[in-house]
Amino acid sequence: MDENLELEERFAELKQALLKDDMQRFREPFLEMHIYEQGQFYQSLTSEERHRMYGYLSPKELADMFDVIEEDDEHMTDYLFEMRPGYAAAMLAEMYTDNAVDLLNTLDKKAVNKYLSLMDKEDASEIKELLHYEDDTAGSIMTTEFVSIVANQTVRSAMYVLKNEADVAETIYYIYVVDQENHLVGVISLRDLIVNEDDTMIQDVMSERVISVHVGDDQEDVAQTFRDYDFLALPVTDYDDHLLGIVTVDDIIDVIDDEAASDYSGLAGVNVEEVSENPVKAASRRLPWLITLLFLGMATATLISHYEELVSEASILAVFISLITGTAGNAGTQSLAVAVRRLAINDDKENSFVKTVVSEILTGLVTGFITGLTIFIIVAIWKHNPILGFVIGMAMMCAITVANLAGSFIPMLMDKLGFDPAVASGPFITTLSDLTSVLIYFNIASLFMQYFIA
Repeated sequence: MDENLELEERFAELKQALLKDDMQRFREPFLEMHIYEQGQFYQSLTSEERHRMYGYLSPKELADMFDVIEEDDEHMTDYLFEMRPGYAAAMLAEMYTDNAVDLLNTLDKKAVNKYLSLMDKEDASEIKELLHYEDDTAGSIMTTEFVSIVANQTVRSAMYVLKNEADVAETIYYIYVVDQENHLVGVISLRDLIVNEDDTMIQDVMSERVISVHVGDDQEDVAQTFRDYDFLALPVTDYDDHLLGIVTVDDIIDVIDDEAASDYSGLAGVNVEEVSENPVKAASRRLPWLITLLFLGMATATLISHYEELVSEASILAVFISLITGTAGNAGTQSLAVAVRRLAINDDKENSFVKTVVSEILTGLVTGFITGLTIFIIVAIWKHNPILGFVIGMAMMCAITVANLAGSFIPMLMDKLGFDPAVASGPFITTLSDLTSVLIYFNIASLFMQYFIA
C-alpha cells in the first residue's frame, strides 16, 4: 500500500477515535507514530478536535510534537491560545528551550509574561536567558540543554554524568569539557567515551582544539561554520569564553531554509513563503513593491517620450527597445544572483568588493560583445542596414555591461551599508536596467541618425 494512503487511513482512524471520545483507541496508535507524523496529524485537525486531543495527551507528549512543528507556522499562536494557559505553559516548559523561545518570540510581551509566570521558576529562568538575545544571532538559536563535564574526571564518571543528563539534552554526540569557572577547554565525542577505558582521565583523551561560535555571531556565519566543518553541534560562548549553550544542526537547517527563503523573496520582490489563500491579503503584500517599481517604470516611459522626435524620424528604433531592455535586465538579474551568493559564502568581503565588481564588468564586456555581435549580424542581414545593426549591437553591449555592473555593485554597496543585499531584488534591477538601457540606446542612435532615417 502507498505510504501516503496508509498515513491518511491512520489519520482517519485517529479522528474517528477523537469523535467517539475513545481515549485508549487514540493514544496508543498516536504515540506509536513518528513525532513528525504526529505534528502533521495535529495540524490537520479542527479546533474542536484539537481540544479533545489536549485531554488525551500530557504536556510532555504534546511538547515532543511541538518541537518538530515549524515555529513560523501562521497558526502557532492560535494553537497556544486555544489551550488552557496552565497546560500551554507546562507544554512550553517541556519543550527544548530554544524551540520554546522561538515560539514565545511570536507572541506579544503580555502573553509571554503570562506563560512565564505560570511556569516553574527554573524553567522560566532558562527561557528568559535566551529571550533577551538579538534575533538572528547564535544566542537566539542556541539551546541550554547540553551535557558538559570537567577535565579532571575519569571516563567512568563522565559516563555517569552523561547517563543522568542524556534524557534532557538535545544531543549527546558531543560532550563539552569546562574548567571550574565554566570556561570551554575541550570537547570529546560519545565514541571517545565508549572506546576508552573507564579509568582514563578526560583531559588525556579530549580534544583541546574546539571550534566555537560567539553568542552574538550572525546566524548566517554560524551556518557557514557548520558547512565548513560538517559538525552536528557547535558550542556557543561569551566574550570570556564561558560555555553558554550549543547550536544543533537541526536549528541550522531551519536557518539555511529561512535565509534561502529570504534571499528568494528579495530577488523576486515578493514574500515566497506567504501561504495566504486570500487574494486580497496576498495582493496587499505585493502591491507596495509593484507600485514602487511602477513609478520607476514611469521614469523609463518619460525618458522614451523625451526621445519621441527621434523615434518619429526613425520608427525602426522602436522595434528594438524591448529587445535591448529585456536582454540587459536578464543580464542584470544574473549578476545580482551571483553577487548575493558570493556575499553569502565569502568571508573576505573587503577584498571581494573590488574583485567582484571588476569581474562583473569584464563578464559584461565579454557577454555584451558576443551578444552585440550576434544581434549586429542578425539586424544587418534582416534590415539590410549594417549601420543600424552596429547601433543595436553597440547599445546591447553597453547596456549589458552597465546592467552587470549595477547587478553586482548595488547589492555589495547595500551590504557595506548594513542592509540585506537580497533587497536589491530582481524586479528592481530589471527596471533600473530598462532606464539605463533606453538612455544608452537612444544616445548611440542619435549619433547615427542620418544612416537609417526612413
